[in-house]
Order: sequence, then C-alpha cells, then structure tokens
Amino acid sequence: VQLQASGGGLVQAGGSLRLSCAASVRTFSSYAVGWFRQAPGKEREFVAAISWSGSTNMYADSVKGRFTVSRDNAKNTVYLQMNSLKPEDTAVYYCAADPLGYGSGASYNYWGQGTLVTVSS
Repeated sequence: VQLQASGGGLVQAGGSLRLSCAASVRTFSSYAVGWFRQAPGKEREFVAAISWSGSTNMYADSVKGRFTVSRDNAKNTVYLQMNSLKPEDTAVYYCAADPLGYGSGASYNYWGQGTLVTVSS
C-alpha cells in the first residue's frame, strides 16, 4: 500500500488548508486511516483518525472542533480539512493506514511521505 499525502503549504493564522491522502490500493476502503504530525524538535503526535467506512472519527483534543477528517472510498482518498489554523499547528503531516485497527493506538502499517504545513502568525 502506497500513500501520497498532499495539500500542505504556507497559510496565515486563522486560515484553512485541506490535506489529501491518496492510496494506491483498490481495497483502501478496508483500511482505517490516521493523520499524524511532527513539529520540529517534537515527537510525532496523533491528530485524527477515520474508520474504514467513514462512520467513526477520532480527534486529538488540540484539533477538535477545528479539523475534520473524511474519506471518499470511490477515489481512494482521505481528507483532513483544517480550519482556524494556529502557529502551533505547524508541522509535517503524515497519513497512515491500518487494515485491522483504528484510532490513535492502531498499528498503522503503512505511511505516506508527509506534507509540510506552516502557519504564520
């Protein structure tokens, strides 16, 4: 399974970005997907997750109410809509897929390459 994250960029505080995670596998609809981020000098942290069907979502407290994860299984793509961005959201964002688990504690066997989000104050 190959994952391609895209959509990062430079945005002012309060702005929005939508990240995409495109998968190469036709059975992508069988995978739960998580979004993670890693800021400079910090450990990678969980951001959001979506179940294989899209019926269940999970968010880190730091992004709850601002970020929304969704998926279009017909396009093999998961999205992360990020609104009201803050400078502390600056990080490299990664998507990851897991065929068995879901949520912040899943194994996430497959990872994308990451896309950089920079939020200026």
